[in-house]
Amino acid sequence: MNQPKGKLIAVGGAEDKGTDLETGDIQRNNLNFFELGILRRIVEESGGPHARIEVITTASMIPYEVGEAYLNAFGKIGCTNVGLMHIRTRQDAQNPEMVERIRQCQGVMFSGGNQLRLSATDGGTEFLTVLKKRYQEDNIVIAGTSAGAMAMSNTMIYEGNATRAHLKGEVKITTGLGFLNTVIIDSHFEKRGRFGRLAQAVACNPSCIGFGLGEDTGMLITGGNKVEAIGSGLVVIVDGHDILHSNIADIPEGNPISLENLKVHFCEKGNGYLIKERQFLPEASNGSVIPKQVDVE
Repeated sequence: MNQPKGKLIAVGGAEDKGTDLETGDIQRNNLNFFELGILRRIVEESGGPHARIEVITTASMIPYEVGEAYLNAFGKIGCTNVGLMHIRTRQDAQNPEMVERIRQCQGVMFSGGNQLRLSATDGGTEFLTVLKKRYQEDNIVIAGTSAGAMAMSNTMIYEGNATRAHLKGEVKITTGLGFLNTVIIDSHFEKRGRFGRLAQAVACNPSCIGFGLGEDTGMLITGGNKVEAIGSGLVVIVDGHDILHSNIADIPEGNPISLENLKVHFCEKGNGYLIKERQFLPEASNGSVIPKQVDVE
């Protein structure tokens, strides 16, 4: 596949623990889904304040409240050419009006909520087909927070209790929206203690790189390969390519997993990673990067 011309921005979610968009629990007066610095970066990469950005609220169970909060947040940084796409059913995703809006915008923003709603609603529809085509061929920005970030990859975690994630079978994986093929993304990574579930997901799929995104933290992915950490927190990278010992294929479900030589990298703002080369970048934001030589077998 050719290098995509579009950009992806995956965000780990909001810092505030008083808000849970999956249950509709909102305890703050002013919803800031991520720090304004990340929001500004999304607008900048989309073409500036006048760019047309469509907010897709499919994942959320409170789409109208979430949509209005996004309009307010974008408005605070001078971006007012923002539309709301309340796609609730697969029929909505086939609506010619919705598809045409995706053809015309410069950026899209997938809200948080339940990532399985995104894959089950949009998978295989014309809406997603057009968006993926534009990602390959056009300079479009596709952003997502929390569930919207987790759904970006082809391999997607949709369930997994953090306290039981060390046990085989407790982490549930399905097919996401498929903008990235060799990546698994997890959100709210630090505050909700999700290292174990991302490690198990990677152990089951060692060809994939795991990215754990902390609150108010994200990653900008260009060319489908180069990652730059953005925001105020930490991006944790889990690489299972060089695992030496793994018991995950042989033990019964409910037993603890055992892994040797799982690699982990921590990225702060400005650090990065090359996905194909599996290479850490101390300064991802500085111009072009010459990857290390890798042996081709």
